[in-house]
Amino acid sequence: MTGYEGLRADAAWIDLSARGKIRVSGDDRARLIHAMSTNHVQSLQPGEGLYTFFLTSQGRILGDANIYNLGDTLFLDTEPETAAKLRDHLDKYIIADDATLEDETEKWAAIGVEGPESLEAAVKLEIVLPERKYSVIEWRGGFVSRAASTGPEGVRIFVSQNEKSALVEQLLELGIPSANAAEARIVRLENGIPRYGEDISERYLVQETGVMHAVHLNKGCYLGQEIVERVRSRAQIHRVLMPVRIQGDISPVPGTKFSVDGKDVAELTSAAFSPAFGEVVGLAYVRTEATREKPRMIVKDSDPAVSAQIV
Repeated sequence: MTGYEGLRADAAWIDLSARGKIRVSGDDRARLIHAMSTNHVQSLQPGEGLYTFFLTSQGRILGDANIYNLGDTLFLDTEPETAAKLRDHLDKYIIADDATLEDETEKWAAIGVEGPESLEAAVKLEIVLPERKYSVIEWRGGFVSRAASTGPEGVRIFVSQNEKSALVEQLLELGIPSANAAEARIVRLENGIPRYGEDISERYLVQETGVMHAVHLNKGCYLGQEIVERVRSRAQIHRVLMPVRIQGDISPVPGTKFSVDGKDVAELTSAAFSPAFGEVVGLAYVRTEATREKPRMIVKDSDPAVSAQIV
């Protein structure tokens, strides 16, 4: 079984050690991160977690993270590209706060076990499953969170770097295959899951991404909140991120436009050929008027004409 097959139909593991890892300590840690993020960090109890965005003052998305309450510290698990940017952003707003940021990216290895049978695979590792999405439990000197990047279910295992090889060996002994980054990306796009750095960036507003589980609409003031509330109250966005299917086996490049009757209605953010579907899967920001009827679109400047469909 390949890693791609495991992620789609069974379970496979992904090396996520390159992801950024920031530990926040100090008595004001929850107050600080709460005021800087879109979700309700101050309500987190030890062992709980959530997914959130960090915004600029103009309401644009600076980065995202899973945040875990480890008891005496908060642990931010973010994309590799955003770790340094996010740490510098948060550090800029520490003035009189009792809060300290430590970049622990190199300290921890992270292994994701994902796929429809991933929870069963985790039990074979003698992991007591966290009860809820993003919640955490201690495990072998590190911790395990219930989080996934390619589909709806999975666990993410954080262990010290010197424990990584033993964990990988155990996974292989259990017959759980490894999935490389390209395989994981295909399955992620098949499931219509966006990733910060490809599908989400500072170019976009929160509501345009459609990822509203990252936002607590009643939490009060935070950086960028005024823009989020203004968009919500006016119910006015002009584009939204949606899954698309594209005819053929050649993936158009990010930024490719899709048109209907000669008018641009969508812009591609990422795409990959899906062996399971026999066509290209991707994500695109689609004009809101096109999301209702979901018309057949044409990949702009393709010769011969290639069609695309909103899913």
